[in-house]
Amino acid sequence: MNEAAIRSITILGGGTAGWMAATLLAKAFDGQPLRITLVESEEIGIIGVGEATVPLFRLFNDRLGLDEHAFLQATMGSYKLGIEFCDWGQVGNTHFHGFGDYGEPIGGIAPHHHWLRLARSGETAPIEDYSAPYALAQRGKFTPADPRQPRYAHAYHFDAVLYARYLRNLAESWGVTRVEGRVVDVPLDPQTGHIRALHLADGQVVDGEFFIDCTGFAAELIGKRLGTGYVDWSHWLPCDSAIAVPSARHDPPAPFTRSTALAAGWQWRIPLQHREGNGIVYASAHMSDAAAEDALLGSLGGAPLANPRRFRFTAGRREAFWQRNCVALGFASGFLEPLESTGIQLIQNGIGRLIEFFPDKHFDPRVAAEYNRVCQVEWDRIRDFIIAHYCVSQRPEPFWQAVRAMDLPDTLQQKLDSWHATGKIPLLDGESYQEPSWAAILLGNGVWPQRHDPLIDALPIDMLRAHMARRREDLARMGRSAPDHRFYLARHCQAAA
Repeated sequence: MNEAAIRSITILGGGTAGWMAATLLAKAFDGQPLRITLVESEEIGIIGVGEATVPLFRLFNDRLGLDEHAFLQATMGSYKLGIEFCDWGQVGNTHFHGFGDYGEPIGGIAPHHHWLRLARSGETAPIEDYSAPYALAQRGKFTPADPRQPRYAHAYHFDAVLYARYLRNLAESWGVTRVEGRVVDVPLDPQTGHIRALHLADGQVVDGEFFIDCTGFAAELIGKRLGTGYVDWSHWLPCDSAIAVPSARHDPPAPFTRSTALAAGWQWRIPLQHREGNGIVYASAHMSDAAAEDALLGSLGGAPLANPRRFRFTAGRREAFWQRNCVALGFASGFLEPLESTGIQLIQNGIGRLIEFFPDKHFDPRVAAEYNRVCQVEWDRIRDFIIAHYCVSQRPEPFWQAVRAMDLPDTLQQKLDSWHATGKIPLLDGESYQEPSWAAILLGNGVWPQRHDPLIDALPIDMLRAHMARRREDLARMGRSAPDHRFYLARHCQAAA
């Protein structure tokens, strides 16, 4: 028996982050003498809007052993093939960031260079015509990719409240203890500064050797009690407000998330089986709360199902995600607007790294330092990708003029400089988005490089044109033959009414 092994973990806060942590930790340490306790308060509740995810999330559910169809039934979920961006580069512009590339490389040359050469020779077909996920999404179709030749991936939309409930039931069946209560005091060890316990309003004391802060923007442990600083990114990401509201579903659920740019921010639409999740993210310096709410409510497809909920935030992250004997997950660790649906990914990877770097009672600071380094890199890379959506826009409003004129992070400027000169994106360590994703956003916003890869010029233009035409025809045929998304849901994972 390892006397230095940690025997108790206490999670403060439920919601998606808390229950994801509880279930994955219970699964990972199954059979070991590790007590996991989650403290949450029904008084506080959770933000709980509709969630959109990225394909990586499927690995989380797989690790828990969840059946995809049962998960979607329980959470009123739907499938997601990518994100449709409307009015971003300019009003009237629409482009699609799909979960897949634009074909196969030829001689090691990325597919978007094939398209660039054709486009410069007079070809008028948009690059989305060569995207497998777009071929399905634009027709409202869905079928999983053939695992033998996966040309695309998929993710999900789901109801966050239902997912938290689903995970709670699972976690409790695996031995996680839930404690109802509101924290009123968090005593620290006078020698180490570590958290010793959570004192609740009803007099309960919940101790622990390691703590996870899932208290959202309040950051009760990592921020308020441990005083961990916050890296403010509002000079790059000036949106600081959001309003969310569910609405009645008026159309069959689309197999993609929609993001529509507005005069001082953007609006999301997340299709679920039973309703739609809607929200607006905006900069309060350029748009009032009342104007934002009017814009949101005026664009709903169906009747609102609840009163709008407002949020204030500061884009950024913690200076350290792991401080002493506490790790922060979810909004307690930072906030990046949900433009590319990365919130769940950051929670998932934060938990996975905690398991990978799990400490013992000695709390070697080198372990926490490496955890923090890897997390910081991931957050910084995603930050750059989000900023790229803004800084390349040609919209004329003052908000868009300001984000277009701002100085960029060096890591992002390096990527954009390379793209302008070569059509290539230099990828760094810890990247979440590969070159096809950058190509989708930049080409979709009309940002063309000065040249394509010159090696593609060795291929006769007629041969390249025939190759690309075959791909378009193949994808169109696939799109026509695939089942409607709504029919696929009804057949495999229809939620109870």
